[in-house]
Amino acid sequence: MSRARVGRWFAAVLAVGLLVGLAVGSVLWRAVGQHVAEPAPASQSVLPAQGADVIRRGEYLARLGHCMGCHTAQGGAAFAGGHGIETPFGTIYGPNLTPDAKTGIGRWSADDFWNALHHGISRDGRLLYPAFPYPSYTHVTRQDADAIFGYLRSLPAVEQASRPHALRFPFNTQAAVAAWRALYFRPGAWVPDQDRPPEWNRGAYLVQGLGHCAACHAPRNAWGATVDAAALRGGMMPVQNWLAPSLAAPHEAGVADWPLEEIVALLQTGQSPRATVSGPMADVVFGSTQYLHAEDARAMAVYLQSLPQQNRAEAPKAAVPGAAVMERGAAVYAAHCAQCHGASGQGQPAQFSALAANRAVNLGNPTNLVRMVLQGGYAPATPGNPWPYGMPPFQQVLGDEDIAAVLTYVRNAWGNRAPPLDSLDVQRVRERRAPG
Repeated sequence: MSRARVGRWFAAVLAVGLLVGLAVGSVLWRAVGQHVAEPAPASQSVLPAQGADVIRRGEYLARLGHCMGCHTAQGGAAFAGGHGIETPFGTIYGPNLTPDAKTGIGRWSADDFWNALHHGISRDGRLLYPAFPYPSYTHVTRQDADAIFGYLRSLPAVEQASRPHALRFPFNTQAAVAAWRALYFRPGAWVPDQDRPPEWNRGAYLVQGLGHCAACHAPRNAWGATVDAAALRGGMMPVQNWLAPSLAAPHEAGVADWPLEEIVALLQTGQSPRATVSGPMADVVFGSTQYLHAEDARAMAVYLQSLPQQNRAEAPKAAVPGAAVMERGAAVYAAHCAQCHGASGQGQPAQFSALAANRAVNLGNPTNLVRMVLQGGYAPATPGNPWPYGMPPFQQVLGDEDIAAVLTYVRNAWGNRAPPLDSLDVQRVRERRAPG
C-alpha cells in the first residue's frame, strides 16, 4: 500500500473516530444538560421535624409506590436494600433507604431525594438505572416526595452497604445510562387535565406516577424503555416471563365494562367475581394496593375504566385440536382439575376461578397458564380475603405433553376457543421461568 493511500486510510479512520466521539459527547451532553437536578420551587432543602401526620402520609405513599418490594431483601430488614431485580442486562440491587448515615440516606436532604425521584439522579450525581422507575416517579409531586422522604427518615437506621449491581458491559457504565436517558427520558411534572373531574385526575396521577403501572403493563423495546406507557396495552415482562395483559383491551384485562365496585375489590383484595390476581400482580396487591384508601381505589378504578379501548387484532384462524389431544386433556382435567374448577369449568364462587369464558384462559399467549400449572397460583392474603384459596404446582406431577394436552382442552372446551399447545410450548416456559 502506498504512503498516500495509508495517509488517506488513517485520515478516514480518524474522521470516523471523531464523529463517534462527537456523537457520544452529544448524547452525554444532552443527558446531563437536560437533567440537571434543581429543587422544586417553594421547598426546603432540609425538612423540619416531621409530624406524625406527615409520616403516616409518607408511609401510605411509600406503600402505593411499592417501595419496600424492591428495597427489602428476602428475610432482611425493611428498606435496607439487597433485593435483586433481574433485567435483560444483568441484576440491579435495590439500595438501602434507611436513614443510616454511612450506608443509607442519612446524609440526604429533601432535595437529594426529590432529584432521585424526579430526575433519576443520586445524591453523588450518578445517573440512576431506570429499573428504579423514575420515568413514572418523575410525575410525583414535590409535596408527596417530601412526605415519603420524611417517612423514610423516621425508620430505624440499618447499617448495610448496598450491594453492587451485576450488569454486563457496557450496560454497567454511566455512559450507557446517559445514552439511554437521552433517548428515552425527560423529567416531567404532573399537570391535571382541566377537562376531567378531580377523581379522574387523582386516579391518573396514581396510575401514571406512584403506581408505575406502565412498568409492567406497557411493552418495552430492545433497550428496556416502555413504549406508549400511558396506553397500558400490556406486554411480556422481561426476565420474569409473565404476560402483563393489556388494561385497555376488553379481551385481555380491560375493565371498561366492569362495575366500579368490582375493580375496587380486585385492587384491594386481589379477588372479584370476574377475576383473581396471581403471579406478579398478587405481589403488587399484597405489598401495595390492598392499602389503598377507599377514595384512591375508586379514583384508580375510574381512570382505568376511561382508558381508550384497544381493538382486538384480527388473529389467524386457530387450528382445531385433534381428538386424541382433547381426549387426553379431558382425562388429565378430570383427574387433577375438575374437583376445584368443576366438571364444566364453572369454578366455585369466591374460591376457585371459573375456566369457562375466562379471558386469561383464552389469551393468545399461553405463558401465564403454563406457569400457573407448573408453579401453582396463589392470590394474596388481604383483610378482604384473609384465607385465599390456591392452586398447587404440578411441575413435578405432570409432564410437558400432559400439561399441553390439558391446557389445549381447557382452551377449547365449554365455549372457549384458543390455539392449542404442544410440549415445546410448555418446555419453553419451563426453561424461561423467573429465577428462584
